[in-house]
This record gives sequence, structure tokens and C-alpha cells, in this order.
Amino acid sequence: MLATLRQRNFGLLWFGGLISLAGDWMLNVALPIYVYTLTGSALATGGMLIARIIPNLLLGSVAGVFVDRWDRRHTMIVANLLMALALLPLLLVRSVDWLWLVYLVAFVQATIAQFFRPAESALLPQLVGKEQLVAANSLNTLNGNLARLVGPALGGLVAGMAGLPVVVLLDVASFLIAGTCIALIRGAQTRVQQAHIPTASAVGAWVVVWREWLEGLRLLGRERAILTIFVMLAITAVGEGVMSTLFVIFVNRVLGGAALELGWLMSAQAVGGLIGSLLVGAVGRRFSTAHLIGLSAILFGAIDLAIFNYPMFLPGITLGLILFVVVGIPGVGFMTGVNTLLQAGVADQYRGRIFGALGTTQGLLALVGTLLAGALGDHLGVVTMLNIQGGGYILAGLLGLMLLGGRTAESVVSRQWPVVTDRELQTTDH
Repeated sequence: MLATLRQRNFGLLWFGGLISLAGDWMLNVALPIYVYTLTGSALATGGMLIARIIPNLLLGSVAGVFVDRWDRRHTMIVANLLMALALLPLLLVRSVDWLWLVYLVAFVQATIAQFFRPAESALLPQLVGKEQLVAANSLNTLNGNLARLVGPALGGLVAGMAGLPVVVLLDVASFLIAGTCIALIRGAQTRVQQAHIPTASAVGAWVVVWREWLEGLRLLGRERAILTIFVMLAITAVGEGVMSTLFVIFVNRVLGGAALELGWLMSAQAVGGLIGSLLVGAVGRRFSTAHLIGLSAILFGAIDLAIFNYPMFLPGITLGLILFVVVGIPGVGFMTGVNTLLQAGVADQYRGRIFGALGTTQGLLALVGTLLAGALGDHLGVVTMLNIQGGGYILAGLLGLMLLGGRTAESVVSRQWPVVTDRELQTTDH
């Protein structure tokens, strides 16, 4: 893992991501507290979540088309600059009358992120070799868990001592630092070369975009392994939506905890994620990518079922803290395997579209899970609904083991897909 991190280009991407994610976590803690203090309304606070979900559903898949056409490094630099600028209106929020600005900023930030995230995932294979993808993705997960440990605590401290404006400015600075790090990346081919032809009108240009989007989606039908990954993540996304809706209630009603205990549990999972990142990075290459994905999903689901059901036999939070540390380890293995398989298995000219479509799929199915939890949670019980998540991961893992076999990331795609040019898209009958 250290050899991968010492590579200049990847090290710049990793460090910039760490700073940016830490800034985001600071604001993700400070801003909801500020909004709730202003309004006293949980509904008003939840409005930020809705504002962030909508761009994912509307733009996630289409944004991948542009990511595949644009220079990915430049896309990420511009995205960081725009996200820094988009935060500045939060400095004007002083009363409930300005609350609409919070929702607008959340919407704009989420819209820009639809271009940044697939660009980052598509760029990574250009910075490291295929044999280093497992280590690189593990390091990115380590990155996220480090930020998750440091950012919330720092955000709460700064917000309490200096107020929301200082937190906003620190997050702005984090985007500028991340953009600078990405700008220093050199020598990687960051854009798929496509032949461009002039279009007669704006309508013609959008027809090309539409056809490229369809071509990316049709890759799902041509490749069973990629479709299998989408189905697995769709299943688990439903459970994640249920989890995000009902977990706070579980902590309160079942574990008898409050905000403090909720913070302990989330930190415990971050600690498990750190351990998992180091472990998967060190030994992940000993497993086929398919086995890493399938076994990790099954183990993650089994531990989740233990978390949700152990209070019936052993009340208290202590065992829950231990299990939350442990569940972080297969969680890293699952996502590392998924990202590695898609990065190595999808031809470069399709990666943006595939990762964009994946984000939209997960967002849509997570919304389904959220609606199910809201509609059925009180009737079926919190624990019963939460078991959907654990069972979903086990089902997804079994599907992965059966349909992916023992394939490695390098062998997932049976042939290298040809680069599709604008001219070919215009003359192909779609």
C-alpha cells in the first residue's frame, strides 16, 4: 500500500481527497445543527437531504456522458472550484428568512458532485496499474474513514467556538486545496480520445449525448459481470435507505441511547473502516475480486443482523460498539472489490457513464428504501425493517459468488470494447 501511496499522481489525488472530505464532514455536522437551531424543525433539517438526493436522481447517469467526453482531471479541478464558490452564499444565512439559501447551496453542491465523483473513479486507473487498483481503492476508503473520524469532531468544535461562517470558510479552503492537488497531477491520459464532428444545431449535439448515454447503458446488457454488480448494489441500496431512516430510532428505542451513543457507534464503524482499509490493502490481492466482493457482502450482512438482533438477548451498547468496529472491515472489502472490478473491467471510454449510472441506481433504490421504512417502520417494527439491510447484503453476496464466479478484475470483460466516435454514434441505428 505504501508503494502505491508514494506514487506522485495518486498521492496528490489521495491527499486532496482527504482534505476535501474532512472539510465536508465538518460542514455536514455544523450545518444541520445550525439549521435546527434556527428552525427547531426536523422537517426543515431533512430538507437538505432531499435537496442533495434530487440531482443524483436527475443527473447522475447523464453526467457520466460528459465525464467520458471531457478531460477528467480538468473536470475535477473545475468542480472543486465551483463547489468552493457555491458554499459562499451560506455566509449570508443569518435567520430563517434566508433558509432557502441552504437548500439552494445543497442542491448546487450535489449537482456539481455528479460530475466530480464519476470523473474521480474513472481517472484512478490512469494513475496506477491494474495490479495496484485494490491497494489504491483501499487507500481511498482509508481516506474516507480518516476524514470521518476527524471531520465531525472538528466541525462540532469549530462551530461551537467560532460559528458556522468559520466552518464554511474552512470547507471552501479544503476544496481549493483539493483542486490545487489535482492540478499538480501530470502525465496521465485523463480523457478518452474521440473523433469530433460539427453538429448542425444544439439539438444535434444533444442527440449525440443521448446516443452516448444509451451506449453506456447497453454495456450493462452486454456484460453479465457489470450487470451483476448493478443488481447487487441495487439490492443493498434499498437496505441502506432503510438504515439511514431508522437507525437513529433503533439507537433510541432499542439500545436506549441518544446523540452521544449514536456518535460512538458511527466512530466505531469508522475505526473498523480504517482497520479494513489496511487489511484489504495488504491481503486483498490474494483473493479473486469476485470472491472479495461476495464474501465481504455476506459477512457484512451477517454482522448487521447480529447488530440489529443482539439486544433481544443482551441489552446494552457495548456489544454493539464491538460489532460496529468489526462490520467496518467487510464493508471496506465489498466496496473496494466493486470499484476495482468496474475500474479494471470497463473500457476507459465507458467508465464515466457506468459510474454515473451506478450512482443514480443507488440513489433511486435508497429512496425506495427510505419510503419503505417510513411507510412500514411503525407497522412491522424497527428491527424487522432493519433486517432488510442485513438480508439484502447476504442475498447480494450469494448472487455475486454464483454469477461472478472466481473472476479477477482483469478477466471480467471478455473483450476490449472499441472506442465509439461521434460519427459512429450518429450512423448507428439505436
